Amino acid sequence: MDYKELLKENERINIVNDDLRLIENKDSLTFGTDAYLLSAFIQGKRNSVGVELGTGSGIVSLLALNRKKCNQVYGIEVQEAIADIAERNGRLNFPGNNFKVITKDLRQVSTKDTNGEVDMVFSNPPYMKASSGKLNENQCKTISRHEMFGDINDFCACAKRLLKFGGSFYVVYRPDRLADLIFALKNNNLEPKRLIFIQANSNTPPSILLIQAKLGGKSGLVVEKPIYIYKDGTNEYTDQFNKIYEDNKL
Repeated sequence: MDYKELLKENERINIVNDDLRLIENKDSLTFGTDAYLLSAFIQGKRNSVGVELGTGSGIVSLLALNRKKCNQVYGIEVQEAIADIAERNGRLNFPGNNFKVITKDLRQVSTKDTNGEVDMVFSNPPYMKASSGKLNENQCKTISRHEMFGDINDFCACAKRLLKFGGSFYVVYRPDRLADLIFALKNNNLEPKRLIFIQANSNTPPSILLIQAKLGGKSGLVVEKPIYIYKDGTNEYTDQFNKIYEDNKL
């Protein structure tokens, strides 16, 4: 395959983790630590079916498929241009149609779109309220970062609609909005079960969090040891973080 044939204006192909080829538009959000940590946090089985809410380039879904954490993923993306990139990334890496992109507002998504209830839902949702922060002049980045097409409760409500009873919802989010996240989860019968904070090093406050919730789960949250990305006083990854990158497992 001539990979360049899949490229459009202002796009490039990067080789990322697991030797996946990722088409990215230079004006949209690119693959970063949040997405990779979310993919590592997901637990699943080879025959699982998953849904990614706000799939972006599709990289989290592709990593989950590549590591056999699921066999089929539906990627929900409201932005047509970004959904087109995700669809091409699926064809580029998984021509067997394991990754199906649905261009739709997640507030309108139902099990009709996913051929029934699924085993897991995962998301890196916008973490800034629509009315807060400086809006980026780039519309794609604004929509990716701000709650323009649904707030955190809408994401949780969508997960509730799609999941089987006992299914898991995996989220990467910001610590300053943890209270909003837990309220939205509980409001939709999604019981928080695992929580991990991510810190740049042991001397800085958490900048990211990962949470797993189960639909209809019993009360009981385990707060696990924090993940430190860098060794104190250096730009060198910790052994802990290197192992996560190697194993894609948290």
